[in-house]
Amino acid sequence: MRKLAWIMTVLLLASVMLTACEEALTLSGKAKKVRLGVFKNVTHAAAYIALEKGYFRQAWGEEVDIEVTAFDNGSDLSIAMATGDIDIGFVGPGPATTFYLKSQNYRVVSGSNNGGAVLVARNGAGINSVKDLVDKTIAIPSKGNTNEISLRMLLQQEKLGVGKGTDNAHLIVRAPSDALISFRQQEIDATLVPEPWGTQIEKAGLGKVVVDWQGIPPNHGDYPTVIMVASDTFIQKHRDMVKGAIKANMEAIVYIQSSPDQAYDLINNQLKKYSGKGMDKSLIKASLSRLKLTTDVDVKVMEEMAKVSIDARYIKGINKEELDLHTFVDLSMLEEVKSRK
Repeated sequence: MRKLAWIMTVLLLASVMLTACEEALTLSGKAKKVRLGVFKNVTHAAAYIALEKGYFRQAWGEEVDIEVTAFDNGSDLSIAMATGDIDIGFVGPGPATTFYLKSQNYRVVSGSNNGGAVLVARNGAGINSVKDLVDKTIAIPSKGNTNEISLRMLLQQEKLGVGKGTDNAHLIVRAPSDALISFRQQEIDATLVPEPWGTQIEKAGLGKVVVDWQGIPPNHGDYPTVIMVASDTFIQKHRDMVKGAIKANMEAIVYIQSSPDQAYDLINNQLKKYSGKGMDKSLIKASLSRLKLTTDVDVKVMEEMAKVSIDARYIKGINKEELDLHTFVDLSMLEEVKSRK
């Protein structure tokens, strides 16, 4: 009996020591696994390069399991952030802001790129400018996403409304990948989409870019379209790992800017992996030429976009005058990485 008791004591001590080691691992800032969320789109080029070049791996260590989930739209990824299913994600500011205001359990920690969306009109639809969108059907990738917000702002500039009446523009949800089919079937007259979908429509001879990316509001195309967000829990427990992700994103941006020809193939590898199919190199090149890779995040621009979401009733219970996203955008870790702290 004494021998059995001794064995049990040893096992208990071993268990306590193992638990202590695991806790020490957490306290040291190193998680065993990082759940990373991205889109199946070339606008997430920096995230793709960081994965393909191993920048995340270098920042976090070989022992860390990187679990990547590829999403079709920002709403799904933002829901995953709000429910704690993703630790770090790359997403558009529209849905990220909407779901943050509901859950308030994740933060913007860095930018990744600005712009990259275009307004494309179907050939034969009689659309040569934004004013021609009256009584036309325009596709958006999903309700409340960043592209819809930009479209609403574009319509507002020309004093055009959104609704079912003949004096309004009519919005319909269609995935960017379905835009080609919708154009062929004349189901839609125009679409505001991230690249490379606009270039694809043009190359197929089905439509033309009516407003290029630098004409898309807000801020003449210089607005966040892909930002990096991290959960509050992950930031609190693994702040250094969030900084590692920010550093990986920065390194990826530098690589794309300094070695674009090599980057196209690496981006394509990730597209094949997460979307099931690759993309012509010329489309990737065209996409990157219509966006601005940057870690900067303009809070005022994000607030301007959020106010459009409030008007559209995607964000409820908040007055536009009371909106303040400074608590949502935490760039302290980005500044630490830049200053090498």
